[in-house]
Amino acid sequence: MTINEKAYAKLNISLDVGRRREDGYHDMVMIMQTVSLADDIRIDINGSGEISALSNLPFIPCDERNLAVKAARLWFEAAGRTEGAAISLNKRIPVGAGMAGGSTDAAAVLRGLNRAFDSPLSKEELLDLASKTGSDVAFCLCGGTMLAKGKGEVLTRLRDLPDCTVAICKPRFSVSTPELFTKLDTRPGRHHPDTVGILSSLEEGDLRGICRRMYNVFEDVGDRRMKVVAEIKSKLIDAGALGAIMTGTGSAVFGIFSDEADAEEVIAPLRKEYGFATTTRPVGKLL
Repeated sequence: MTINEKAYAKLNISLDVGRRREDGYHDMVMIMQTVSLADDIRIDINGSGEISALSNLPFIPCDERNLAVKAARLWFEAAGRTEGAAISLNKRIPVGAGMAGGSTDAAAVLRGLNRAFDSPLSKEELLDLASKTGSDVAFCLCGGTMLAKGKGEVLTRLRDLPDCTVAICKPRFSVSTPELFTKLDTRPGRHHPDTVGILSSLEEGDLRGICRRMYNVFEDVGDRRMKVVAEIKSKLIDAGALGAIMTGTGSAVFGIFSDEADAEEVIAPLRKEYGFATTTRPVGKLL
């Protein structure tokens, strides 16, 4: 049996970081959005009892460090199945971009396996496995537009993001997530996103109101690479974006456009200068 599943990318409409908790994690408040840019996942079920993975990118680990492998193992154990699976990951989401590429692959494996075996696990059981796999996996499993709190696993469904086109650009560098958290912890008096305002604008279907309030606290950590982030944001705004923001801990930056033609026009120059750029669109709930 072969299962094919899309693993959709994640973007942060806003990202706020609270206190560092006793368990070492930080309290997070994020508004997250699934978009149509996706990895292609193929799962071939076999009788080996083993879980393996292959990727089109040679530097992607395909052992237990890969969240898709971890998710598959957890699913088979929870479902009481003894089969094995060979997972093929065709990566289209840029790596080290803050777009949850590894987490969404894991979420796609959970969705795909459960569907293929006639849903032996409930949504709540899948969410439990997702939380055990990684912080963003629960959101990627459910998809759509959601408010995420805690480590990212406490989710509230929101009204869909209004129709728009999203232009994404990832510069040629990636950013260390632990490094940014450390810098953020030592930065006093930082600004915070207007999460309440974004939630209100979402409820009203006010795309301009949402874009005007988009904010990511990691852009203010004082890291020299944030100058490139600011540069890309300016180019997106100059091209007609209603708002632009870095997603996650970076390094990808995206702008939201009401005019698809404006978004498409900026892609070629961004790709030439920074290496990766594409357009995408919002995706609704997946589970």
